[in-house]
Amino acid sequence: MTNRDVLLAAYDAQLRCAVPGVLPAGIRYDVQGSVLRISGRHRGFVETTRDVGVAGAALDALIAEHRDFFAARSEGVEWKTRGHDLPADLTERLNAAGFAPEERETVVVAETGRLNAEPVLPVGVTIRQVGTRADFERIAALQTEVWDEDHAWLATELETSVCDTPDDVLVFVAEAGGQIVSSCRLELTPGTDFAGLWGGSTLSEWRGRGIYRALVAHRARLAQDRGVRYLQVDASAASEPILLRLGFQAITTTTPYVWTPAALN
Repeated sequence: MTNRDVLLAAYDAQLRCAVPGVLPAGIRYDVQGSVLRISGRHRGFVETTRDVGVAGAALDALIAEHRDFFAARSEGVEWKTRGHDLPADLTERLNAAGFAPEERETVVVAETGRLNAEPVLPVGVTIRQVGTRADFERIAALQTEVWDEDHAWLATELETSVCDTPDDVLVFVAEAGGQIVSSCRLELTPGTDFAGLWGGSTLSEWRGRGIYRALVAHRARLAQDRGVRYLQVDASAASEPILLRLGFQAITTTTPYVWTPAALN
């Protein structure tokens, strides 16, 4: 098994501030020194290299600059932090600038070659890769129900991503009797050793039946077939123990800090 420090170093070097070779229509990536800013999605996104490279008043000014960029667009913004980021007071300064933390997750990584679990599904449940607007709208409705907040925007983001980068963004559903009971994505990152597992959500009445594990195994096999060395997941408290049992290793934590314009509160 690969050493945690090796995995963390590869994660920091290859995934932080990475810009795809092909961008979905309407999405803009701007790299400014240690900062990557993404605009054109449902809400803005900012992340940095492990060490932001400035501190004190200079860091406060940097945070304000990116917050104000999205404020001028009347958009919210997520600043993605990791537990090993520098300077150590980054999150305190984000708080002071009006950013609020959302749920902390654990970044887990696994070598695809070590993920040998069979995708075992409950009787009557099947996995299907999807690519139509109708299915994306059904996924958005599922996410809205699971998370109890409006995810209608997700249909357009999925449609754009799949249409513009069909080889790199693969969307799957688990269905029972024609009903979508779970959904997820496999996102490949060309030019790196990594692919990401994202968006895993299952209706409450279908949890605890192995669907999440089956979807992880299904995507792991596809990633291995594509020559992907590592899979990465931002794991919630509910999914982390499942992933660790499957062979993933925890390498750090991640917490989104979100600023929302007053008009959207």
